[in-house]
Amino acid sequence: MHDGETTHRTGPARSTLALLSVSLCLLAGCGPGPSDAKNPAEDPAKTPVQATRAATVARLQLHATDGQEHVPVATGGRVTVDGGTITEVSLSTTDGRAVPGERSPDRKSWTPSGDLKHGTAYRLTAVATDAGGHRVSRTVTFRTLAEADRFTGTYTPENGSTVGVGMPVSFTFDKPITDRKAVESAIDVSADSGQTVVGHWFGGQRLDFRPREYWKPHSTVTVRIRLAGVKGAADAYGDQDRTLRFKVGRSQVSTVDAAAHTMKVVQDGTTVRNIPITAGAASTPTWNGRMVVSEKLISTRMNGATVGYAGQYDIPDVPHAMRLSTSGTFIHGNYWGADSVFGRSNISHGCVGLNDIKGGGDLGQDAAWFYDNSLIGDVVVVKNSDDKVIAPDNGLNGWNMPWSEWTAGSAR
Repeated sequence: MHDGETTHRTGPARSTLALLSVSLCLLAGCGPGPSDAKNPAEDPAKTPVQATRAATVARLQLHATDGQEHVPVATGGRVTVDGGTITEVSLSTTDGRAVPGERSPDRKSWTPSGDLKHGTAYRLTAVATDAGGHRVSRTVTFRTLAEADRFTGTYTPENGSTVGVGMPVSFTFDKPITDRKAVESAIDVSADSGQTVVGHWFGGQRLDFRPREYWKPHSTVTVRIRLAGVKGAADAYGDQDRTLRFKVGRSQVSTVDAAAHTMKVVQDGTTVRNIPITAGAASTPTWNGRMVVSEKLISTRMNGATVGYAGQYDIPDVPHAMRLSTSGTFIHGNYWGADSVFGRSNISHGCVGLNDIKGGGDLGQDAAWFYDNSLIGDVVVVKNSDDKVIAPDNGLNGWNMPWSEWTAGSAR
């Protein structure tokens, strides 16, 4: 009886001690120390096959999460895999319409044959297999960005173009952007010259990028646009995802002296031509400042009514016209002025005029030569005109803004 009582009393004591040990272990964070931690691939309890499988298991990446809304149409259906190959992909609308696609030759990615439709629900299933033949599968349903909820940016210059050294990268968005940092951070502009490039916002719908000084001649600029899925404002999501590149040509900076009625054209540091010009008359002077050629038109109509000079002129066939401002400043051929005005007087409504003939067919005329030797992005500097400096956002003319002010306009 005594032994039985002893046994009966010591049983609970041992149980209490065991619980206390577990509690202390949990409080103290018991477990193997750093030197005792084991890499699963090195765990002797695992077989070599198990360790290899852990290291090579296929990892599927879908470009949408289950239940996600506002998915970009350009990227929503894409599938990629690491550590394996894609064996099956099924993409369809939730009402059963199949979406065709293509698997890459290395079977590492799958892409729909075209962009998905806006505002549409989809179901995506992907299967991949690793080197050991083990399968992994993922299924998600998502809804693409509705047309009414998207924002897009038009941009200049064009992909593959060759431009002058003054050409900024300029985006104009079709909706006001409130999260400027998110949008600007999704656009990367870099040059192989190594120049630092900074963005500047002109209001809520325009974002320009440029270096501190003009682009280095013969450099290449890369623009990476990763706006897909970026929320720029309430009910405004981006869906652009692309990379573009453009070349910078030789340097050409032409300086117009409105008081002397001349223009000096300098290419790569060498003066190649001095051209007599006519600038804005005293009552309608030409802007001063650095202006960038943003458009070239072999012939265009110029009507004073479009720029506040209704009834003063309407010329349907102005030859060799190159735009310098949004407000209507051009450098162009002038066939209606007497030869005597060029190099001697200013008679225009604010444009810079070069001698030309009607129709612009004489390639020996100054206007024809300058047009043929100019690129979009070339710089035209006007000085000694009886007017103020052009506003930086009137055309692609941000060069008129000090660098400190330019960088202060970045949202990054």
